[in-house]
Amino acid sequence: MQKARFITFEGGEGAGKSTQIALLAEYLQKNGRDVVCTREPGGSVGAEEIRSLLVRGGNTRWDRLTELLLFSAARRDHLVKTIFPALTAGKTVLSDRFHDSTVAYQCFGYGFDETVYQQAQNLYHLIAGNFVPDLTFILDIDPLIGLKRSIKRQGNDEQRFENMDFSFHKNLRAGFLKLAAENPKRYVVINADQTVAQIHQDIVTALRERFK
Repeated sequence: MQKARFITFEGGEGAGKSTQIALLAEYLQKNGRDVVCTREPGGSVGAEEIRSLLVRGGNTRWDRLTELLLFSAARRDHLVKTIFPALTAGKTVLSDRFHDSTVAYQCFGYGFDETVYQQAQNLYHLIAGNFVPDLTFILDIDPLIGLKRSIKRQGNDEQRFENMDFSFHKNLRAGFLKLAAENPKRYVVINADQTVAQIHQDIVTALRERFK
């Protein structure tokens, strides 16, 4: 059986994660891998229902602890219903966001708060134990560029976080880069202000280097 891998994609708004996940999935499938593509919040029936509560509505719809609890509930269902079964079957799982987004958005985006950070970590360990991604790509882009890209998307009513003030998005980027700097063995930072093809090539190159 092929070795199961859990690979996550992180980054600010408009970084191009969905496009790169689709390209990587195609590449892996051509190389004989069985691939599952998923996302957070969401990725299972229950988690998708919670997603609608998180990504729609006004900026102040939830306080930070409520957001953490909702994300954690969605993540637990996602793990139990989608991620764990796929990995048990030896599949490669590609996820558009995971726990790192919760840390970056809820703990750094609003301005770092040690109490909130510890709450986020405690909730994660409660629902996932010591489980972590095998590899995390952070698609890094200037928030101004990313937000312009995101705004161009048509028919998308899931813009609660895009509508946060610009300081939120600057903090968000800094949070992702801090996570990457603290654990270079798991994270790979990719310059997302390149052509789609070049970004894909950088991802494939990093993947080959990590997993040989």
